[in-house]
Amino acid sequence: MNLKKVLTYLAVAFVIFYLFTQPANAAGAVKTLFGGLATGAERLSAFFTSVLAG
Repeated sequence: MNLKKVLTYLAVAFVIFYLFTQPANAAGAVKTLFGGLATGAERLSAFFTSVLAG
């Protein structure tokens, strides 16, 4: 097995372990991640709207 595959399996195992042992913290982390992505998308949209509006 190559190193990349082993690291991928370890990362997946850690995420599953974290979900089962700290579900509230995992939910908060996911909420924060998607909130950040949504904010970034809104800002990018505002930028392109501004650029295209002239």
